[in-house]
Amino acid sequence: MSQIQSARGMGASLRHDSALKHATGEARFLDDIPEPPGLLHAALCLSPVAHGRLSPIDPAPARALPGVAAVLLPGDVPGLNDIAAAGSGEAMLAEGLVEFAGQPLAIVLGETRDAAIAGAAALKPQIAPLPPVLTIEDAIAREAWVLPPQAITRGDPGTALAEAPLRLAGEFRAGGQEHFYLEGQIAMAVPGEDGDMLVYSSTQHPTEVQHVVARVLGCDHNRVMVTTRRMGGGFGGKESNASWVAAAAALGARRTGRPVKLRLSRKADIAATGKRHPFLYRWTAGFDPTGRVLALDAIMAADAGHSLDITGGVIFRAITHALNCCDVPALSVRALACKTNTVSNTAFRGFGGPQGLLLMEDVVHRVAKSLGLPPEEVRARNFAGGENGAATPYGQELEGDLIRRVWAEVKQDSGWDAKRAEITAFNAQHPYLRRGLGSMALAFGISFGQMHMNQAGALVHVYADGSIRLNHGGTEMGQGLFIKIAQVVASVFGVDVERIGITATSTAEVPNTSPTAASTGSDLNGWAAHAAAGAIRGRMAEVAAEEWGIAPGEVEFAEGRVTGGGNRAMGFGELAKLSTMRRVSLSATGFYKTPDIHWDRATMTGKPFFYFSYGAAVAEVAVDTLTGEHRCLSAHLVQDCGRSLNPAVDIGQVEGAFVQGMGWLTCEELWWDAEGRLRTLGPATYKIPGSRDVPPVLKTRLLADAPARSETIFRSKAVGEPPLMLATAVWNALKDAIGTDRLDAPATPERVLMAIRGG
Repeated sequence: MSQIQSARGMGASLRHDSALKHATGEARFLDDIPEPPGLLHAALCLSPVAHGRLSPIDPAPARALPGVAAVLLPGDVPGLNDIAAAGSGEAMLAEGLVEFAGQPLAIVLGETRDAAIAGAAALKPQIAPLPPVLTIEDAIAREAWVLPPQAITRGDPGTALAEAPLRLAGEFRAGGQEHFYLEGQIAMAVPGEDGDMLVYSSTQHPTEVQHVVARVLGCDHNRVMVTTRRMGGGFGGKESNASWVAAAAALGARRTGRPVKLRLSRKADIAATGKRHPFLYRWTAGFDPTGRVLALDAIMAADAGHSLDITGGVIFRAITHALNCCDVPALSVRALACKTNTVSNTAFRGFGGPQGLLLMEDVVHRVAKSLGLPPEEVRARNFAGGENGAATPYGQELEGDLIRRVWAEVKQDSGWDAKRAEITAFNAQHPYLRRGLGSMALAFGISFGQMHMNQAGALVHVYADGSIRLNHGGTEMGQGLFIKIAQVVASVFGVDVERIGITATSTAEVPNTSPTAASTGSDLNGWAAHAAAGAIRGRMAEVAAEEWGIAPGEVEFAEGRVTGGGNRAMGFGELAKLSTMRRVSLSATGFYKTPDIHWDRATMTGKPFFYFSYGAAVAEVAVDTLTGEHRCLSAHLVQDCGRSLNPAVDIGQVEGAFVQGMGWLTCEELWWDAEGRLRTLGPATYKIPGSRDVPPVLKTRLLADAPARSETIFRSKAVGEPPLMLATAVWNALKDAIGTDRLDAPATPERVLMAIRGG
């Protein structure tokens, strides 16, 4: 075996458990599962209009087509026609009122997928149009919210603004983002006896799928088993949206008594599922001649779409990250959750954090421009800690030393001063090509904003031959969670990770789990698995101690062997066999809940995050000022991962997140027409970053010698979401290249060209 394959324990750069299978095509995704006999395929009839009164749909045109087995309408739902992830009242199939273009109206079942799609196309819904609300500005004017505004205040911002030596106001916007996972939304439901329903779902939240399916079918949770082995990407798009896709398949299976699979086409997937929330920002800042921001009054308005979904959590994270890694003594920030007649926006990597921290970046750059100072100097002048306050506006402290350390290290790694001089010389010699240098430093809180979600469970079995089976509530979407948790268990038992059998996530094995989201997968499930494995190890240690006549505390597990009492030793498998012979249970569940977090919704204060992850980036870009086209030439990244569980996996996550963030900020543009129909429904019209968009020079480094100061699993830190925000350095570099302090995102070539021309 190679060194990477044979390495053991925590901190080893082990490859992803499915890496070879992904590369060779052996990895089974949901659509690769052999179809059971009698399977029906499902397709959706989607609304062609954004808002209107819906008349009852006539199913006859679809039923008349060959191969169509059934047409399901709201009246066919035996339970509740409600798929709301939070709150209630979000219809799976529209009843009477259409709220967005792309809303599901009916489910057609066919003997083949083509027959189902043809049947859905044959339906002719009659919709009397109503005026849609399509912009954030219209929603604000109507005070149309999906939930009441949230606000965080500190000090007296009105007085502080009035007394500040200098004041400045700004407005800008950031667009949404399509998840564009490789594997689209898909589910397969197989009916069983006594109302049981087995659901295979490409989901980040099997428990929510279980709950929503049970709600739609009108049955108890214990009748629904949801299983997920892997996803071909999720990025938040399979946290709540996967639930209604599974519920639609399960409804078909319940009504027909046959297995049903629903796989959305890319066009239908993009039309019917939520995106990253677009934001509109308006702010006024007071500051002094050194760039110290003394007061900030701001509104962050999020386009929630037509329903609540999980917008509450998104704007909570946005408002708690509005200052990023900076300190402002007097503050008022309001977050508005605007209701529009568009698809219900949802979780996306960063979960509102990326939108939140853009606020302070815009303030920093415009203040710097007004003072004639570098934005890096103004940002550093406002870093939390040091001579500034360390506490966030809601009362939790940031670690100013780590903020300054990641910034200092990335500045050194990138050769900032030399690069700045080089770019200045280049721009002086090239009238049409311009290069720019941008930076970013971030502080990102890790935990779910909903306190009850910060929990996890795990199930571990040790078999008589010493092999181990591991199951936990986390889901694998390509991010390497399964191999990390396997490393945790292997470390507890002192065995090679190959002894761990990784299994599909299942609500039948570990119940009541939280989603794999908010970068908490390793934190929560790692500790739960550690607890389960530790319980078994303790029992095995007692068996060995009894066998050798020593104290259990003298028994050690390492390198596949169990030792103690000087020269006593046996293989791990030998001890497992001995334990079964002694009638000792080698199965255990583990549970973990994040400690020391709390939140007071009335005062908007508390400690909502277990810890903060820090990072910094420097990016260089080139811009063609005649066309607005641009390219990121290089990027240097430093990310705080604490004591990394698996550096190879973590570096991959940093790089992938950076490129995805670059897509959001530079090229991924969602475009609706005047009637509220999304027109960017596939790769021909929606541009995600490709391999040639990755900077030719991409240098990524994990912050060394910085174990987490909170009691995280092996002192590691989360890595999934924070690095996405490092791509803000590219957005800032584009502003530097064209000499502007105002640039809406995404900074497409058209927007860059308009900014150059002063539009």
